[in-house]
Amino acid sequence: MMDPEGDSDSSPIVVVRLRGRTGLKPDIRATLEMLHIRRKFWATIVEPTPSYAGMLRKVKDYSTYGEVGPETVALLLSRRGRLRRGGRVTDEVVRSESNFGSIWELAEAICSGRLNFHKLRWILPYFRLSPPKGGFKRSTKRGWRAGGELGYRGREIEDLLRRMM
Repeated sequence: MMDPEGDSDSSPIVVVRLRGRTGLKPDIRATLEMLHIRRKFWATIVEPTPSYAGMLRKVKDYSTYGEVGPETVALLLSRRGRLRRGGRVTDEVVRSESNFGSIWELAEAICSGRLNFHKLRWILPYFRLSPPKGGFKRSTKRGWRAGGELGYRGREIEDLLRRMM
């Protein structure tokens, strides 16, 4: 993912929707649906590609995003991952549905780029999160650089995700 300074990182990007549905333009609504974040406090994992970068730029006023490591991806999968047929993601399910032995191995494959999260057909492509414990520290109507919560925040997304799990 290219951040505004032009630095690149090969880590996956987690996108969290922070604002609701009222007053959304149709093209932004469609982009949020393509990202599988149809509701407030839903999150998804995307690859750092130019097409996703354009989508994230389009929805930056309704979401926040940043790079995450394998620890955070493993936490998301184990705590908030859900199966399409119902139930939670566990090591046993990962062993039976994929070639990986555990949630940790699956998270490492997603983070290394060997596996695209959206290609997993047995798991829901989004995570339903809670509002952050302790509330938001800044305004949810302004960008990260302007003292708000929206837009690109880099690795600091991990702190927000841990408070929302």
